[in-house]
Parts: sequence; structure tokens; C-alpha cells
Amino acid sequence: MFRYANPAVFMRLSGVLLPWISGAAAILLAVGLWSSFHVPPDYQQGMTVTIMFVHVPAAIVAEAAYGAIAVASLFSLVWRHPLADTAARAAAPLGAVFTALGLVTGSLWGRPMWGAYWVWDARLTSFLLLLFLYLGYMALWNAIEDEARAARAAAILALVGAVNLPIIKFSVDWWNTLHQGESIVSGQIASVFLLPLGLMAFGYMLLFAALWMVRIRTEIVNRRARSLMQRAG
Repeated sequence: MFRYANPAVFMRLSGVLLPWISGAAAILLAVGLWSSFHVPPDYQQGMTVTIMFVHVPAAIVAEAAYGAIAVASLFSLVWRHPLADTAARAAAPLGAVFTALGLVTGSLWGRPMWGAYWVWDARLTSFLLLLFLYLGYMALWNAIEDEARAARAAAILALVGAVNLPIIKFSVDWWNTLHQGESIVSGQIASVFLLPLGLMAFGYMLLFAALWMVRIRTEIVNRRARSLMQRAG
């Protein structure tokens, strides 16, 4: 694992994997979207259930992206991995976009189900906090001119903010909330919805992985360019 933290090795490996991951993401998302529009109406939600196929995968990736930032931040603080800070910083805007998508689609889903676009439910509130953590993380990177100090401060914030992840996950169990509980692992979801939901979830995850690779590769190239310009100057 440490060997892949080398920027040169990462560039070679990601260059091989990126087309395959991007292609797989495109196929899964295309098939998943097609499948989601051909599911029967839910007996309670009607066709509004199709929002689930966009909302749930977005929420999953939003939380996973922050988890990746926290792990990369830990590697940065403890093992000083060459790519850890770059990987963490590159994931933040992507995670923020998926979080915002989850909030918007959740509101659109909540309006016909709950009669309101927003309620201060434990799951919704903790998920909104996740967006603020992303924004705060990115703002902290940009607020400190010294890159080493900025990386350290952002890494500490990321690790502290990771406490919110289990709160999001278990909020529906710990408190009485409007948001429904876990239904996939428990088997409460109708089987007809599982295939499109699975396709979309894996498609979202591969899309995030592809975009993450692109952002890391871009940052590596930019750092090399800045280094060459400083030497030339």
C-alpha cells in the first residue's frame, strides 16, 4: 500500500485504471437509470420512489468520501504519505457535491412523503452538518497560505468531523425520526427495487473513484509544474 503512495507509481497505475473505471461507471449509471424508470410504482410512494435511485447512492458516496478524507488525513498526520494530503484535498469538492445532491433529492422526496421539503430530523440535520464539514475543510485549506500548516489543520478537522459519520448512520436508531431506517440489509425493501438501486450505487462509487483519480492526477501535474517554475525562476 505504501508503494502506491508514490506519485510516479500512482500516475502510472491510475493511467491504466482510469479508462476502465470511467467506462464501467458510465455503463452502470446508464443501465441503472434505465432500470429505475421501469420499476413499478411503490404501494405507498407511487412513482416518487424513483427519487431513491438518485438520493440513496448520493448519500452513500457522500459519507464514503468523507471517510476517505479522514483515512487519508490519518495517513498524512501519522505516516506522512506523499499523496495523503493531495488525495484528501481532491476528494473534498466531490464529496460536497454528492452531499448537496443528497440533500436536494432528499428534500424533493420528503415533500410528498412528509408534506415539507425540510424538517429538523436527526438524519437530515447530521447530513446537513456533513456538508458544512466539507465546506469548512475546503475553506481551511484556502485560508492558510503555508501549505504544510494548512494540510495539518485540515487533517485535524477531518478527523474530528469523522465523529459525525456514525451519527448519520445510527441517528434513525438512536432517536425517533421521520427518516426511515435501514431497509436494504434488513431485507425490508422490495426486491424489485434492489437491482436498479445496486447498479446506481456502484455506478456512483465508480464515478467518484474516476473523478477522484482525475483530481489527484491534476494536482500532481500542477505541483510538478510549480516546482519546475520555481527552479527556473
